[in-house]
Amino acid sequence: MTATGKATEARTARLTISSRNYSSWSLRGWLVLRLSGLEFTTERISNDDRVARAELLQQTSSIRIPSLDHGGVVIWDVLAIGEYLHEVCPQAGLLPADQASRARCRAVSGEMHGGFAALRSALPVNLHAFRPNFPIWTGVRADIERIAEIWRDCLAESSGPWLFGERMGLADAMFAPVCTRFATYDVDLDPVCAAYSARVLARPEMVEWTAEAKLEPELVSELEVVDGEF
Repeated sequence: MTATGKATEARTARLTISSRNYSSWSLRGWLVLRLSGLEFTTERISNDDRVARAELLQQTSSIRIPSLDHGGVVIWDVLAIGEYLHEVCPQAGLLPADQASRARCRAVSGEMHGGFAALRSALPVNLHAFRPNFPIWTGVRADIERIAEIWRDCLAESSGPWLFGERMGLADAMFAPVCTRFATYDVDLDPVCAAYSARVLARPEMVEWTAEAKLEPELVSELEVVDGEF
């Protein structure tokens, strides 16, 4: 191991998250950390925390949770966390080795990071719920179709099983909460996308996160959607 690698491992890492059940951003940050191989501890703040609640209800213009503190280096944006971990844990392959694929990975990850507002609003993450035959309105359907297009294109280009090849990486972590949304709201997918979504949800990390999410007792009434209404 290089001196740099030893120094990286020696620094303590702590990830601050909010709700495992409702927070798509917390899931992304936690998952990309697990994929990086970096050892870390997790600190969860209450749903009643002012900042956490505003982010869960999409009432803020910025997302500051999850936040990674790695030996005093503090990063609070999921893409920034992913890029940082790619630098300190290059062996994890969070981004593709090929330059063109790496650029495309950043593009689709950024599109997920900043887009799909209709999907986020109408189908909030809720891992303890199952809403079969949930109504999918036109704007949400357009978001779903675009996500499916991204998945099909990336899987065809990389030959899978993950969006950019043999390793689950940053882009897969960015789309992981979408897979939970599709499961919660019983979204019909084409066979390729259905298989990919099932593969994401079957990952040991996702199984662990989901199990812990279902143990959370706190409910956020505004995020308990029933039949298309809050």
